[in-house]
Amino acid sequence: MKLSEGVEWTAHACLLLSILPPGVGLSAKALAEFHDLAPAYMAKHLQALKRAGIVETSKGPGGGYRLARDAAEVSLLDIVGAIDGNEAMFRCSEIRRKGPCISKQASFRAPCHIASAFGRADNAWRAELAATTIAQIAKRTAENSSETNRDDLVQWLSMKLGEPFTLSVRS
Repeated sequence: MKLSEGVEWTAHACLLLSILPPGVGLSAKALAEFHDLAPAYMAKHLQALKRAGIVETSKGPGGGYRLARDAAEVSLLDIVGAIDGNEAMFRCSEIRRKGPCISKQASFRAPCHIASAFGRADNAWRAELAATTIAQIAKRTAENSSETNRDDLVQWLSMKLGEPFTLSVRS
C-alpha cells in the first residue's frame, strides 16, 4: 500500500494552518511555497480537504485556507480519507473459489485467513491514524523544534501574513 503524496502535502499544510491565529488563513500558493511544492497540485488537494470539511476558505484580509475545525478534531485518518478515500487497503477477489482443488461442497461463508489478516492490519492502521490528531503533531513538533527553526517559521509567517506573528501552539 502506498499513500499518495497529496496525503503528505496536506498533512503538512494542516500542521502549518493549525498554528495560525483564529480567523487567519494562508493562500494555497503560500502553503505550497512553504515546502517548495507545486502550487496547482497543492490547490487541488486543498480543495479535497475543503470538500471533506477539514479546511475552509475566506477572502479579504487574513483570507486564504484555514482549518475548519479545531486541530484536535482533525485526525490523520480524516486527511487520508479526504485525499485517497476510505477504501480498505486489501481487496479480496476470492481466488480460493477457483482452481483444480476446490470441492463442490466447499464453504466460503467466512473470509479466508489471508483476507482476515489484512483486515486486522487495516483496522490497526486506521485506529492509529484516527487516534493521531494535527494538534498532537503540532505539540510534538513544537517540542522538538530548534529555536532557529521556530524563529525562521515566525519570520516567514510574519512576512506572509503582513503582520508580526507570535508562535503559540494550542493544545
